Amino acid sequence: MILRSVFVVALVLGILSPLSQSLRFELLSGQTKCISEDIKGNSMSVGKYHVVNPNENHPLPDSHKITVRVTSSYGNNFHSAEKMETGQFAFTAAEAGDYMACFWAPDHSPPITLTVDFDWRTGVHSKDWTNVAKKGQVDVMELELKKLYDTVTSIHEEMFYLREREEEMQELNRATTSKMFWLSFLSLFLCLSVAGLQFLHLKTFFEKKKLI
Repeated sequence: MILRSVFVVALVLGILSPLSQSLRFELLSGQTKCISEDIKGNSMSVGKYHVVNPNENHPLPDSHKITVRVTSSYGNNFHSAEKMETGQFAFTAAEAGDYMACFWAPDHSPPITLTVDFDWRTGVHSKDWTNVAKKGQVDVMELELKKLYDTVTSIHEEMFYLREREEEMQELNRATTSKMFWLSFLSLFLCLSVAGLQFLHLKTFFEKKKLI
């Protein structure tokens, strides 16, 4: 019965939980590649990155070290590191919006291609559940319930966040529609004014020529 309950909880958790942003990408020397993540305010965010060694039997050369910078859409800097082969960052988002993680590889002749593994987690997915289980001495069932509770809480907060974003978009749409209405009205008024002036000009011209 317990195993069955654990399976059900794990299944629901798997359905409700979105995947974290874990990826591997290639970076050409002398170029920059940026990855963005939409994070709501007061959310925890953690990231880990490392450059894949093309030759595991030898140390990573300096040409394969990268510069990493994490910034918010407001220009605030949350992480900055140079000549790194591996590293990590963690911060709590002060404001909601798009956060950018940019990776830059130094110039090299001839050009080389670096492979970078990057794992970026936000919200409930940024929590280290292994340490939670060890520190709390909890069993499997209780751990899954803790995960499920945090996931539901995260989804609840995400719904409010999306609702706020939707209200902002609706307000922007209303403002844009209002501006377009007045712009259309002004354009119509100008067109009618020009047409009226042309009509008066032609009427005066024909009267002078005694055509009407």
